[in-house]
Amino acid sequence: MNATDENGEKDCVFCKVIRGEIPCAKIYEDKKFIVIADVYPASKGQTLVIPKKHETYAFKMQKEEYEEMQSLVYDVARAIDNALKPLRTCEVIEGFAVPHVHARLHPAYEQYLQLQGQKETMDKLEETAGRIKENMPLA
Repeated sequence: MNATDENGEKDCVFCKVIRGEIPCAKIYEDKKFIVIADVYPASKGQTLVIPKKHETYAFKMQKEEYEEMQSLVYDVARAIDNALKPLRTCEVIEGFAVPHVHARLHPAYEQYLQLQGQKETMDKLEETAGRIKENMPLA
């Protein structure tokens, strides 16, 4: 087994998105991160901030990489707030359902946070992603 297989990169869904093997509604991308609309949103505008470097646990990341991710999460959350006007946007750092670190941003439109959703169409994802993208300071 090669190193890629041991780390899970070969079969990782997010690594496939990063490599362009799986389509996504992209909001932002740079050399280190990709930001996409979550294909299973619990609420409109649920967004994923994904490091391109495959890592399964956030606190094994280099501190500087983690801080860069959180800085981008801040910008994306502000863009969601400006574009979609939720009551607030909540963050969950993940790596279980897909074993690749990612920040999941949940716009909350009511006084509770719904965490599970159904698969959304690419057209609706692209429309919502476009609205958020328009509000990104780096776009």
